[in-house]
Amino acid sequence: MRIVVALGGNALLKRGERPDAAVQIDNVETAVRALAPLAEEHELVITHGNGPQVGVLALESANDPNLSEPYPFDTLGAQTQGMIGYWLLQALQNNLPGRHVASIVNQTLVLAGDPAFKNPTKFVGQVYSKEEADAFAAERGWVMKADGEYYRRVVGSPRPQRVIETRLIRTMLSAGAVVVCAGGGGVPVIRNEFGKLQGVEAVVDKDLTAAVLAEALEADALMILTDVPAVMADYGTPTQREIHRSTPGAMRDLGFAAGSMGPKVDAACRFVELTGDMAAIGRLEDAMAIIAGTAGTVITPGGNYGGPDDIRPPVPQPPETRVRRA
Repeated sequence: MRIVVALGGNALLKRGERPDAAVQIDNVETAVRALAPLAEEHELVITHGNGPQVGVLALESANDPNLSEPYPFDTLGAQTQGMIGYWLLQALQNNLPGRHVASIVNQTLVLAGDPAFKNPTKFVGQVYSKEEADAFAAERGWVMKADGEYYRRVVGSPRPQRVIETRLIRTMLSAGAVVVCAGGGGVPVIRNEFGKLQGVEAVVDKDLTAAVLAEALEADALMILTDVPAVMADYGTPTQREIHRSTPGAMRDLGFAAGSMGPKVDAACRFVELTGDMAAIGRLEDAMAIIAGTAGTVITPGGNYGGPDDIRPPVPQPPETRVRRA
């Protein structure tokens, strides 16, 4: 099977952890140990989040006295792709000796007229108190919104249209490589009035980019791996329950929050609706069990899934040839 995996930000940095390199490298090692068995049996593309990391770099850039102005978000996104991609690349090479592994910095095309630019909603960086958030908004012109009991910076999150380097990624997969790409949703770019690519101040949702990429690569499955065992219906209520099998229509009817599970469900449903294949949401450590059909929330057109053979049936073997004796 060809599988696109979208790693949640928790795979690199859990809530409450300091964003030190050593902490994140340890988390990457744990993530790769869960993904290595997948890579041994299937073609694998890995995407990842970058929210905490791009926030740290944005703050450093804003506070650097040597800069006349902070680096733009497309440049910061490229920096995190290189940094996190390097960590994943090395961990994958160490866990898959002899296997080709590639990590690339790539661009994601968005539309210049996307309404998300006028209504920023994507959280980036660390959390702040109300007083700190107000100060940053006044000093730096940041848009700050509530994230639970704290506040975080938000930027525009336009909808991804295509990954510019899709053909290159397909070529590397065909050569047998594990590919790390589309980090943080990819570097957001538009086509300007001259038809040239140009970076923009935005962060693209990495789960939606993973769905767009999986569709373009004709992947058999999209896996969105996070820190919850399954999607919850009626979350936070006495009737809360795990969803193990569902259809895109049933999932959309449940109406998940835009700031948490909503984009993940939207991405998974989009992939299933457009391809007729399987998408799943679940815990990173359950990756192999999710593909086997024994963990996570699995979404298919009919809401049924019994394992990889449902997607890629075994190739029938020719009957044994018998030689007749005269």
